[in-house]
Amino acid sequence: MMDTPDSDGATVAPPRRGPLHGLLVLDITRVVAGPYCSMILADLGARVIKIEHPEDPDYVRDFPPFVGEGDERFSAFFAQYNRHKEGITLNLKHEAGRALLKQLVARADVLVENFRPGTMARFGVGYETLRAENPKLVYAAISGFGQTGPNALKPGFDNSGQATGGLWSMNGYADRPPVRVGTIVGDVSATLFATIGVLAAVREAERTGQGQMIDVSQQDSVLALTENAVVKYTVDGEIAGPLGNEHPFVRPYGQFPCRDGHVFFGGYNDKLWALSCRKFGTPELIADPEIDTMAKRFDLGVYERRVKPVVEAWFRDYSKQELEAIAGDDIPLCAVKNIKEVVEDPHIASRDMIVDVAYPQGNVGMFGTPIKLSATPAQPRGHAPRLGQHNAEVYADLLGIDAATLQELKATGVV
Repeated sequence: MMDTPDSDGATVAPPRRGPLHGLLVLDITRVVAGPYCSMILADLGARVIKIEHPEDPDYVRDFPPFVGEGDERFSAFFAQYNRHKEGITLNLKHEAGRALLKQLVARADVLVENFRPGTMARFGVGYETLRAENPKLVYAAISGFGQTGPNALKPGFDNSGQATGGLWSMNGYADRPPVRVGTIVGDVSATLFATIGVLAAVREAERTGQGQMIDVSQQDSVLALTENAVVKYTVDGEIAGPLGNEHPFVRPYGQFPCRDGHVFFGGYNDKLWALSCRKFGTPELIADPEIDTMAKRFDLGVYERRVKPVVEAWFRDYSKQELEAIAGDDIPLCAVKNIKEVVEDPHIASRDMIVDVAYPQGNVGMFGTPIKLSATPAQPRGHAPRLGQHNAEVYADLLGIDAATLQELKATGVV
């Protein structure tokens, strides 16, 4: 379907339904952990209203890259995490602002916030207060260290979660200092767990009429991504360390150089190893008594002396594309791609994972949604709002506030 122009000349996506159509979400969040959660809900059809302080909005509005110039400049980073949302302003430090939030909560199904624990309560609009306004309210609180525990009040960012959840200590190489994961996995993991929690709590509220608080911390979320590290310690007392590109219990399984870069190769079990030997012209290695079983190939000394040189010899004279053509359909062998190669990948295009959204300032290409629903697909194309763009529409629609009253609220700093 083609986009259509709105009253400001910007193109907007056609009306959405989706599996979450009818769900009203209040988004009082900033940066990524929070905005991304409500954006997923919006992609799936929820009506999401982003609430920002009129004089202290989400500061990622100033994050690069930008489209447009001067006063019309718009953050593509902000756009990617706030698409499909309506934007209003509201000052929670103002008594009348808190009263307006309570009225909005009475109409809402979900509220998402990512302040430090206790902040909303200090404003006078904590969970217990808002629950009294709407017992069905699903209240998602995303924070660095959670709502309870001795560290609950500490400030937290993505790196806080990566550092304290154990991930930093496991990433990188054993002979070097710990390395952060090269993306905001602390924020993103908290986002995904919070979204799952919202969907579960909404289902329960629909069934029982009772909402609840969802407490998700970045530290907890990162810890839940550490694979076998916890059980290795609790069972064997072994502290996981960085492995570089190696795997803790299978080989060959990792990154290998080729003519124009690197590939991932995972031919570790006996079936895949035998197939690889045939594909790359060394069938005699299948029965070699020193490397003929998965257990033998995993031995580090044997691997370094016999297996790794063989695999490197297989790949060194071929390009990434040639190696994928030779064996990628039968063996886990694929190119290690940079982001340019990913964005321009025909398969990624076929999956609608890079979507172009037209703004008056220019086009923004952003990632789509990995959630592919057969009957009610998500719609990843949509605009992020300008600050307070939908004040008139939202306050009139949900609270019956007319233009004159809204102007008074604006003049007194409430919105």
